[in-house]
Amino acid sequence: MLATMEIVDTLDKSEALGQMVLESDVMQNFYRAKELMENDPKAQKLIHYFMGIKDSYDEVERFGRYHPDYSKIMKEIRVAKREMDMHETVAAYKMAETNLQNLLDEISQLVAFSVSDKVKVPLDGAALTDGGCGCGSGSSGCGCQVS
Repeated sequence: MLATMEIVDTLDKSEALGQMVLESDVMQNFYRAKELMENDPKAQKLIHYFMGIKDSYDEVERFGRYHPDYSKIMKEIRVAKREMDMHETVAAYKMAETNLQNLLDEISQLVAFSVSDKVKVPLDGAALTDGGCGCGSGSSGCGCQVS
């Protein structure tokens, strides 16, 4: 495919938009929160503990209620997740992550609607999750949201 001036211009604008996102306050807050969480020994301990229990949970999930440790593991994982999520640096990281996702969703919507207001845009990172197919149809069998 031959590069036309329109394509080159679009690529330049895309690169500039990407650079603006990287330099935004939202992205800087995300990086700061991530670094604080990664350097917090208590947060790392809670995360590793949760991940260990999650491995047990995955094993129990295969058999469901018929697994002998079902109730014990289910309770442990809920408690571990709550402890991890309520820790100050983990909570700040998750908030920064949500703010960044909201910014990226808003940008995606603006770009899509600049093409046509009929374009369907998955929100809340639906295109990146296992729960949604990212099709944007919003049908009952799909996790996508139509804006």
